[in-house]
Amino acid sequence: MTISEEDLQRWKADNRSQWGKSTRTDEERQFLQGPHNRGFELARAFRIFSECLRGFRKLHFAGPCVTVFGSARFQEDHPLYEFTRQVGTELAKSGFTVMTGGGPGLMEAANRGAKDVGGRSIGCNILLPHEQKPNQYLDMWLEFRYFFVRKMMLAKYSYAFIAMPGGFGTLDEMFEVATLVQTGKIKNFPLIFMGVDYWKPLLDFLRNTLVKLKTIEPADADRFVLSDSPEEVAALVREHGMKEFGLTIGATARKRWWFFES
Repeated sequence: MTISEEDLQRWKADNRSQWGKSTRTDEERQFLQGPHNRGFELARAFRIFSECLRGFRKLHFAGPCVTVFGSARFQEDHPLYEFTRQVGTELAKSGFTVMTGGGPGLMEAANRGAKDVGGRSIGCNILLPHEQKPNQYLDMWLEFRYFFVRKMMLAKYSYAFIAMPGGFGTLDEMFEVATLVQTGKIKNFPLIFMGVDYWKPLLDFLRNTLVKLKTIEPADADRFVLSDSPEEVAALVREHGMKEFGLTIGATARKRWWFFES
């Protein structure tokens, strides 16, 4: 099949306009292409370890975090941007560090909301296309080569997970955390979908199809919170964190000079 010049130009335009949709190098693709030279695989293992170590060191002092997932495609003039900004503000007012993927759209909005009230704001991103830039509302910005390392960091330091409206990435991140909770790998942290009109059909599908066919238990569907209120969600997260985990909101770990922590 021959691709027309018009289709080629349209494809190029689409790829320029879509943030976070392709990788910068071939290395990540090679990682999933089966066995390679043992020396090459050993070097890759060290790269993965170094990413983990860098993330652990950087985020150890982040304080209690709440991770906010959401689409990069909703910009500042969209109502969902302001809605997400309010979520970031309420979380920061409750004493939490707001953690996102660090990019534009609703990630930026959540980080911006935290900074509006002097809260702490962190971005953990994945190395993807050249269009990618950290948003301007971050106190700390980390980049990761591997998706699984990045998602581990987004989960490891957070005491609640909030999904704003989004696409495949948002669903992937939220349901990975839900699987970890379901299987007991992590504790029963709040899993919150913000935007009733957007997410209700999905939760109806969970209850009316998955629960009905017994591919999940009723409790698995019931663990999700659906809300339109940033204030109520922030209060829920704060109460749950203090009651279940004894959090001291705003506290951070003590730095040790012998670990070169300044």
